[in-house]
Amino acid sequence: MESPDSPNLRVLMVEDEEDTASLLKFLLERASYQVVHAKDGRQAQELVNTIAPPNLVLLDVMLPFLSGLQVLTVIRKREGWKKVPIVMLTADGSAHDIKRALENGANDYMIKPFNPQELTNRLKRFVGQAA
Repeated sequence: MESPDSPNLRVLMVEDEEDTASLLKFLLERASYQVVHAKDGRQAQELVNTIAPPNLVLLDVMLPFLSGLQVLTVIRKREGWKKVPIVMLTADGSAHDIKRALENGANDYMIKPFNPQELTNRLKRFVGQAA
């Protein structure tokens, strides 16, 4: 079982907003995660089809080309990715979208702006489950 502090835990981070992506990458790397970054939905879909499943996916909802909800569906249909924990992280706090994300296979949903400590604590909880 890999611990959350293990240096080989990989996170696929899908975030189009550059400042948020930089902050998330900093927080994740400080918590010893290896970060693979997709800057839009299309790039995320390409990564899902070409890289080994990560330990966790951090997924924005509002993305260029494909929405996070569309990427979520792609991930859940892909062999090997079906059990990868997915945390939606978005400024979109509508009850409708939260419900849709959770119904389509997201494990958690966090609203931006987020508390960095709460985010890393939630991710550790999912990585512990996935191992």
